[in-house]
Amino acid sequence: MPIKEKVGIVVSNKMEKTIVVKVENRYSHPIYSKIVVKTKKYLAHDEDNICNIGDQVLLQESRPLSKRKRWTIIKILSKSSLN
Repeated sequence: MPIKEKVGIVVSNKMEKTIVVKVENRYSHPIYSKIVVKTKKYLAHDEDNICNIGDQVLLQESRPLSKRKRWTIIKILSKSSLN
């Protein structure tokens, strides 16, 4: 089975070696044909604490690292202009 990857935006980096990433999923509603946006938050492992709020990151599925943390950061796609 292939390893899953997701692209999201960092929402919080207040924890040690952990960030919260918001991932958007867009799909067309089956009846109304309107685009629906669903968001989900994932906890991801950030070994060097290099991510800041607003950065766009690429996540990869990994083994369970804690109770809710199952993703690691592969790379930062774009840095935020907020900081």
